[in-house]
Amino acid sequence: MDQYTQGRLVSQGRRVRRYQKTVEQQDLCFGRLLPEEQGKAALERHQVRYRERLYTPLVTIWTFRHQVLSADQSCRAAVARLLAFRCVGGEDPGNPKTDPYCKARERLPEKLVADLARDSGAQLQRQVAPTGLLGGRPIQIAAGTPVSLPDTPENQKAYPQQRAQKPGLGFPLLRLVGLIGLSCGAVLDVAMGPYRGKQTGETALLRQLLGSLRTGDILLADALFSNYWMIALLLERRVDFLGRLEGTRRVDFRRGQRLGRYDHIVSWSKPQRPSWMSRKLYRSLPDTLRVREVCVEVSQKGFRCRRLRLVTTLLDPQVYPREELATAFRCRWHAELDLRSIRHVMQMDVLRCKTPAMVRKEIWMHLLAYNLVRKLMAQAAAAAGVCPRDLSFKGTLQTLVAFAAAGWACPERRNELYAAVLRAVATHRVNNRPDRVEPRAVKRRKKQGYLNEPRPLAKARLLNTT
Repeated sequence: MDQYTQGRLVSQGRRVRRYQKTVEQQDLCFGRLLPEEQGKAALERHQVRYRERLYTPLVTIWTFRHQVLSADQSCRAAVARLLAFRCVGGEDPGNPKTDPYCKARERLPEKLVADLARDSGAQLQRQVAPTGLLGGRPIQIAAGTPVSLPDTPENQKAYPQQRAQKPGLGFPLLRLVGLIGLSCGAVLDVAMGPYRGKQTGETALLRQLLGSLRTGDILLADALFSNYWMIALLLERRVDFLGRLEGTRRVDFRRGQRLGRYDHIVSWSKPQRPSWMSRKLYRSLPDTLRVREVCVEVSQKGFRCRRLRLVTTLLDPQVYPREELATAFRCRWHAELDLRSIRHVMQMDVLRCKTPAMVRKEIWMHLLAYNLVRKLMAQAAAAAGVCPRDLSFKGTLQTLVAFAAAGWACPERRNELYAAVLRAVATHRVNNRPDRVEPRAVKRRKKQGYLNEPRPLAKARLLNTT
């Protein structure tokens, strides 16, 4: 490198470091929720090498994070927000085009964003006390959801649309399975895969997440995961299981070790080896499993099922009564509400990126931003002496976005403004309405019809009829 190039890079590096300091000073909330030291440690851990330019990895993450939190998630709005910060910091506004920012997002390592999202969820999980259910042990919920992608050849190849849809009419679908902490709602880890194809179901994706569970955890899951293989793999890691029993499995409470009415311990025999399992793993699993099966009658109106059949590895009826198991399983619905916050409140149900690599980065950035919002809720709840789940996620997000620009004009009042943010977030309470009944339908009709043929054919038909 010649002296001219070296001197130009040093000068540029000084400008970028000065700008990064300005952004850190003016960002009211995210500087506390995700400290700069944590981001630098992640860069060191992943050995990220970059030039000292405007869109460094930390600046790109900052811009990307604000982009997924805003109502208008376009790249143009993200760049405009960045230019506004530059003007406030006394810097030249720079290039308003989105090309440099989009290229910086492509250079951003996917593992770096995923690591930050997982670390933020794990830190929040350690900071918030357990719910107190099931002996106060940590409870994690497994839940899955599909995500729609833009219709591009790259996305169709990696995440193809459903076979029932005609070419040109459907959209690529990505299946997402995550682990969500019951106490605080943090996303601990996720696994992604195509919506259709072999070994792309939710059980196959959940097996990829077993390493994220810790000894002593309790996994709360639906009937899809209540099978011999999942329970055996969890017990190998000393993780207990509580889930709804599969509808095809017959239960006879006259057999086994009777613990009470509709409560007994039975032994499950090992089935034949499935195609996805290796012979070595099959031989390592036990021939039988001792599980506890319970049945709880649902007398409350508004529920579709009248009897709830559960299976668990929590065998002691004195420590884990039957009614408490049913209460804990009812809390599984929190995961559906958390997924609704991610998909609809944060608008992750339809992604924007055109390539599979960028789609995965966009998902991880949504989860990172979601965990940071949950962290703000936990801080506000601790200051107000309430449970984090008693606060509104959407109200917290609205407050966070509204106060984002407050640090621009009043950098000397940052502590006072952040205290005001915590007080405002604590006022947005969610009423405890576990027995609320609402029809799962919407009243407002759609304004336009659906496209029932490929768009080029529809355009050609319109041109021929005029």
